Amino acid sequence: MAQAMTLSESSRSKGIRTEGLTKDFGSLRAVDGLDLQINPGELFCFLGPNGAGKTTTIKMIIGTLVPTRGRVFLDGIDVYKEPVRAKQILGYVPDEPNLYEKLTPLEFLSFVSDVYRLDKSRASRRARELLEMFGLSDRINEQMGGFSHGMKQKMALTAALLHEPQILLLDEPTVGLDPKSARIIKDILRGLCDRGVTVFMSTHILEIAERMADRVGIIQDGRLRAIGAVDELRSLAKKSDEKLHGTEMTLEDLFLELTGGAEYEEVSRYLEG
Repeated sequence: MAQAMTLSESSRSKGIRTEGLTKDFGSLRAVDGLDLQINPGELFCFLGPNGAGKTTTIKMIIGTLVPTRGRVFLDGIDVYKEPVRAKQILGYVPDEPNLYEKLTPLEFLSFVSDVYRLDKSRASRRARELLEMFGLSDRINEQMGGFSHGMKQKMALTAALLHEPQILLLDEPTVGLDPKSARIIKDILRGLCDRGVTVFMSTHILEIAERMADRVGIIQDGRLRAIGAVDELRSLAKKSDEKLHGTEMTLEDLFLELTGGAEYEEVSRYLEG
């Protein structure tokens, strides 16, 4: 399958770059020698089944998990040598939003503003703009403990965007969101990329990756199995099932072929009778 592209050193100075990124948990190798280059303005979707190494990779990229070996660079900044500088340009949204539930949205965003040492007046204006955009402006004085999962997810994204990061990482950002909210987030991410922000997003929803991503990476057992634009991956993949001959291969077909399609096909045949 396709390998990560080779770029000149000048073009590799921005965006996200990992070199030989590896993480062992005892005898288990969760991520194995991962080399990635995600360019500025690119929306990159990271696909893989549960336990493939997606979240472990993201945690190493943002610097909360130290790799067994390998390096990570964000806009040319070594995450482990200059962690504070790297975090200044980074926004992160986990799969489970962790908020201070006794705080109101405005109190929470004021705290985030202080952490990043933002200008209070500018941060206050941006906070209100983001809350309005996510449909939360009528809840600004309520404690967040009473918010639904979807509202908490939108608050986590609001906090991640408050300091206008150049690099944004999201772990399953649309989980628990209603269709309208998911569409808003997709539109926002596309708009950020159009302004040069690098977006790295893990998802298990193949349709989102197929419709949104500039490039897709598929990981299985900690190893990168394929990377490229969806059309490029289709052209490289071989249709193993006779039912697919003469048809256009979807990202789902490719994903199942690379990550255990035979098992899924057995289930499919059983359900079809």
